[in-house]
Amino acid sequence: MKYKVNKEKCRACKMCLRSRCPAIKITDKAEINIEKCNGCGLCASLCLVEAIEEYK
Repeated sequence: MKYKVNKEKCRACKMCLRSRCPAIKITDKAEINIEKCNGCGLCASLCLVEAIEEYK
């Protein structure tokens, strides 16, 4: 399963960057490149506001 960022919940706190995932970048909010996401879920487990959700 892949993941996406709910922009309304994201606070751009950069906790997801601690996963060192190459699919994640921060501009004004976090973004996940769906093509690079391997679905490990580490970023979602690090997000304090549960802004990273399953991509459907």
